[in-house]
Amino acid sequence: MSNRPYTPWRTTYDPEAWRRKRVWLRRLVGKLGFTFLVRIEAVAGLENLPRQGRVVVIFNHIAFIDPLAVMYVSPRDLVPMMKVEALDYPLIGALPRWWGAIPVRRGEVDSLAIRQALAVLEADEPLLIAPEGTRNPSLQRGKLGLAYLAARTGSPVVPVAIEGTEGYPTWPLSSRWRGPGVRLTFGRPFRFAVQQRHPRRQLLQKMTDEAMYVLAGLLPPERRGVYADLSRATQETIRWL
Repeated sequence: MSNRPYTPWRTTYDPEAWRRKRVWLRRLVGKLGFTFLVRIEAVAGLENLPRQGRVVVIFNHIAFIDPLAVMYVSPRDLVPMMKVEALDYPLIGALPRWWGAIPVRRGEVDSLAIRQALAVLEADEPLLIAPEGTRNPSLQRGKLGLAYLAARTGSPVVPVAIEGTEGYPTWPLSSRWRGPGVRLTFGRPFRFAVQQRHPRRQLLQKMTDEAMYVLAGLLPPERRGVYADLSRATQETIRWL
């Protein structure tokens, strides 16, 4: 089990300093990764991502490259939260360290990760979260961190549906490359209409489930998992932007 391999910052976040560091990394990943290893087939709804200000971006997590694909097509430098073990991967684990990703210890309340996520949002920067906390071919129950962070900071939420990432990265001459490419759909932004900065657990779960149903509505039926029955979806805590 990994000890936390690095701490990008403690309680303050300097967007400009990190932006300067990320310029070359974005170019490197774009030129190499998404030219020779991953094929983006289509991107829809990118206009739904606010061009400035704090925002929580959520996505369904199918494969390892999912957050990289969202970050690549985004015109803004999204700050991802990711499992701490991913930063120990040989070679590839260095990329999120250089980018300034927030490592998260799964299975526990990671107070440092929460403070770092709040620091990003309070600096009016975009945060990237996989609400399920793990990869799965269909949606699992969302964790409460999404709702807590968005409510605490008053951040809008933008759902992103991902399809076609299985089998990537791969080489252009492979049979997988000749198959479907990666498709991303950015949904309409919304904000939680909740006054409390610290909602109780029951309310957080309701907010989370309503957000996950929004995400499920952007996915094909076989990807919706525990949120498959859209007739059960409510929007009592959601206000569309």
